[in-house]
Amino acid sequence: MCGIVAASTDVPAEECERMLERLAHRGPDNSGRRHVGPYWLGHRRLSIVDLEMGQQPLHNEDESLWLVGNGEIYNHLELRSKLSTHNYATSSDNEAILHLLEEYGVEGITQLRGMFAFVAAGPDGSLIAARDALGIKPLYWVRTGETILFSSEMKAFDKRWHPYIEAFPPGHYFTKEQGLQSFTELPVPEVSATSTKASRFRAEPNPSAMELQKLRETLIAAVRRRMMADVPVGVFLSGGLDSSLISAIASRIAAEEGRQIKSFSVGLKGSPDLVAAREVAEFLGTDHYEWVYTPEAAVAIVPEVVRMMESFDPSLVESAVANYMIAELTARHVKVVLTGEGADELFAGYKYHKGISDEEELHRELIRTVKELHHLNLQRCDRMTMAHSLEARVPFLDVDVIQLALRMPVEWKLHGENQVEKWVLRKAFEGYLPDAILWRKKSQFNEGSGMDSVLRDALASTVSEEDFRKNRNELDPPLTTQEEMAYYRVFRETFSEVEIESVLGRSPAAFAVE
Repeated sequence: MCGIVAASTDVPAEECERMLERLAHRGPDNSGRRHVGPYWLGHRRLSIVDLEMGQQPLHNEDESLWLVGNGEIYNHLELRSKLSTHNYATSSDNEAILHLLEEYGVEGITQLRGMFAFVAAGPDGSLIAARDALGIKPLYWVRTGETILFSSEMKAFDKRWHPYIEAFPPGHYFTKEQGLQSFTELPVPEVSATSTKASRFRAEPNPSAMELQKLRETLIAAVRRRMMADVPVGVFLSGGLDSSLISAIASRIAAEEGRQIKSFSVGLKGSPDLVAAREVAEFLGTDHYEWVYTPEAAVAIVPEVVRMMESFDPSLVESAVANYMIAELTARHVKVVLTGEGADELFAGYKYHKGISDEEELHRELIRTVKELHHLNLQRCDRMTMAHSLEARVPFLDVDVIQLALRMPVEWKLHGENQVEKWVLRKAFEGYLPDAILWRKKSQFNEGSGMDSVLRDALASTVSEEDFRKNRNELDPPLTTQEEMAYYRVFRETFSEVEIESVLGRSPAAFAVE
């Protein structure tokens, strides 16, 4: 995981250096920069794979192509084997991107499996920028006249560029010749709930043992791929289903290699997540760490959380405060952490899903939320971990897991009167966790950690009702609560001229925590 900057050379080198320095938290281990033809490339490195030789910018054999990249390519060994005629200078997973582009051009991007954002440039003036299909890794850009700039975070840009910043869209690449082009659709079936019944699964009320085994094996393979690293890998463990399942799988894989996985949890004293996480950690035998925070500490870091997350969405901020703390704790012990992001979107785990009884409507809603993850939950996940130089990996958002989950009959995800959410996922992993945890009803991270009870009243009290009524229409759609207005004002202190609709997602009312 890293931070990248790229710019046309009409942007002064000193300004590019300032941008790179503002990303130091994303890559404290090393920095590199290079003028390549009409472009400047810069990189801040968090060393995960090939600790000694993986410095960037990377180049191919004849230095006709240079690259700065952020993320992890999980199939880089397969790509290296396929591109075996090339001489590799490092063991870096990102070096495989270079030779893939050499051989196949932009068409080769579809062969990448992983999370990535990169910019490649050549002395001949060629330029390729791309971002993974889900937008797991961030990328922002500015285009005005002949000037072009890229960065991993908005805060890296000098103020003069803020009105022009846009989010680089997931699943797209850019070249000077072709402009912005889609290279892949999100790997989800754009089909009705009825047609999902005709998929590889039988339209039965309950999945068969074979179908449960397929789900189990697919998620296990996704976790195994994300444990690829030359440094220790840990797990966030909230005590809820999603993080507990990832922890259980990772613990088994680590045990195969003779290692003990480290797990991490945060919460207020006596909060449900801390209690549940301890139970899971004891059951799995993890090396468990926890941080018991105070309400005062949580409120005090809100401005920093909003600035680092680059969002004021209240549902994100409430959970991001706990994420910020758990990332700070985790970064003291490991460089890579696995998280449970994505399970709720794939298996209908949110509270509001209970109100959707129509199969086709639920299927469409799940697809919509997966597509929106890049500027909501995934943005929170990336920024809060990278604020502490920690790489987060998301096994539930593996391409194979997404395709499998969204081809399942939707009735397996409907919330019945006596049916707990995500029951098909729970059923597939019976025996991996204590039943009390496996069948525990969901609480959002901010609820289970106790964060929601801390922040709402504290932040809402900073905005009077009169002030809220008078100014809530500054945005369209309007700000929804006094709490959101408080976060919005903190956001505007850093990003006063950013065009909200060009860079941010906002959770629909249905996502608001009740």
